[in-house]
Amino acid sequence: MAENVKVVATNPKAYHDYHIEETHEAGVALTGTEIKSVRVGSVNLRDSYAQVRNGELWLFNVHIAPYEPASRQNADPYRDRKLLMHRGEIMRLMGRVQEKGLALVPLRMYLKRNHAKIEIGLVRGKKLYDKRETIAKRDSAREMERAVKERVQS
Repeated sequence: MAENVKVVATNPKAYHDYHIEETHEAGVALTGTEIKSVRVGSVNLRDSYAQVRNGELWLFNVHIAPYEPASRQNADPYRDRKLLMHRGEIMRLMGRVQEKGLALVPLRMYLKRNHAKIEIGLVRGKKLYDKRETIAKRDSAREMERAVKERVQS
C-alpha cells in the first residue's frame, strides 16, 4: 500500500556539502498557522540543522513563512521547533553525533497522511575534493546522456 507523501521542501545544499551516513524520520511540532504555511509549501531548509538538547531533539534555523490570512497569530518564522522521535532513537542519535565530524541535518520536509514530517540525515562533511568529484561525475553522466540521446535520434 503506497502512502500519500507530498514533498514540501528539500535541502539540495546538504547533498552537496555532506556524505549522508543514515536517515531518520521525525515528526515536527508546529503551530496551527505554521502547518497551513507548510501545506502551501512556504518552507526553506537551507542552512538548517538539528541538535539534541536536554534529551529532546530540536530543529534550528528552518524558515517557515508566515501564513498571510492569519496575520496576528503567526509565530516567528525562524523559531526553534521540537522534533518528535522515540527517546531510544534520540539517545542513539545523540551518541552518534558525539563522534568526531558527524552532525544532524534536515534533508527534506514532507506531508505524510497530513502530518508534517522531516527526514533528518546523520551526515559527515565533505572535503573540497569530494565536492569536485561529485560535480565531475554529474557532468560526465550528463554528457553520456546527451551522447546517447544524439545517437538514438540520428
